[in-house]
Amino acid sequence: MEAAFRLAAFAAVFALLALWEVLCHRRALAEARGRRWAINLGLLLIDILVQRITLGAIAFVAAIAARDNGIGLFNRLDWPPWLEGILAFVALDLAVWLQHLVTHKVPILWRLHQVHHADLDVDLTTGLRFHPVEILLSALWKAAVVLALGANPYVVLAFEAVLNAAALFTHANVAMPGRIDGALRWLVCTPDMHRVHHSVEPRETHSNFGFFLSLWDRAFGTMRAGPRLGHRDMVLGLPQHRDPARLGLARLLAMPAERTPPRQAGQPGDV
Repeated sequence: MEAAFRLAAFAAVFALLALWEVLCHRRALAEARGRRWAINLGLLLIDILVQRITLGAIAFVAAIAARDNGIGLFNRLDWPPWLEGILAFVALDLAVWLQHLVTHKVPILWRLHQVHHADLDVDLTTGLRFHPVEILLSALWKAAVVLALGANPYVVLAFEAVLNAAALFTHANVAMPGRIDGALRWLVCTPDMHRVHHSVEPRETHSNFGFFLSLWDRAFGTMRAGPRLGHRDMVLGLPQHRDPARLGLARLLAMPAERTPPRQAGQPGDV
């Protein structure tokens, strides 16, 4: 049930955003869409396979275990289920924001996360472009938070579906009226807001860490309204990875193990 629900939600959001990108894109692409999609979707398939044969749906399983064994904060409280659900959802979103922040601060985690940032364009498939080891670490972190909270399994299922949809939406290369974008970003992250995070400029790379709720960047001072050069002229990606021929699937999988180059802008600590 968990896998079928997530797959159906993912397919619907992916199709809608892909159509939106074709009809009304924000930026011209620097690379051919076909090659990038093949790489990014290929990495997604590897991620799914690795997770399924190792940890599986560990966050959802952790929620069931917490419920059945009385583990976690909300299993010790007698609050209304709707309130516990909202608090659990918000706490999980904060946990993902914190995880993202840490991947930019800790060098060994940045080695993994740079696979995501090395994309020379940003579109909905960039939201699927993660190294499988980072995916596994993220799954373990979410499972630990779920156990600590004692989050309801259905809340976890809903959160995972929203998180997947938000990853696609915030990376989508779509144009949106400024007034709508400005109104939305008071609560949720928008494509224009998150695209700043993929700028080649370090002060922009290390900002706007949110995937769904935007309030954490605003509360912790990591919000940046827009890129210095504007959305159409900003340069995306990382300064040390500019050759498209060296950004194929095999290279991305090996990237975290590569010998560390001389310190370059965009690495942890360059803020």
